[in-house]
Amino acid sequence: MKFAIAVFAPAHAPASRRALRFAEAVLAEGHEIVRLFFYQDGVHSASANVVFPQDETDIAQQWRAFIAQQQLDAVVCIAAALRRGVLDAREAERYSRPAANLPAPWQLSGLGQLHEAAQMADRLVSFGGA
Repeated sequence: MKFAIAVFAPAHAPASRRALRFAEAVLAEGHEIVRLFFYQDGVHSASANVVFPQDETDIAQQWRAFIAQQQLDAVVCIAAALRRGVLDAREAERYSRPAANLPAPWQLSGLGQLHEAAQMADRLVSFGGA
């Protein structure tokens, strides 16, 4: 089965942890993830500047490692990211900001990528949001 996963919650929220564990289980069971789409406050999971206290699990780092290890398509909504100060090098330069904080393996793209993922997948599963 093919899954598209949308994450609306920031890394420190329980919904983000649940989304990560769900994604791990999907692959462990032999299914496919066609795309991970981070939207609204979920874009904070992609920021290189997220720091967790030493006594907490760093879910943002776990997302980065999981995506890189599994070579997944991980898209961050550009409109939501810009609004929250999550920028890749190109956008930082475009908007004359002093630094980028969106490292690989993340990619900025539009909401159309979520629509496309929903069309490619058998199931769209979302975590977090209002």
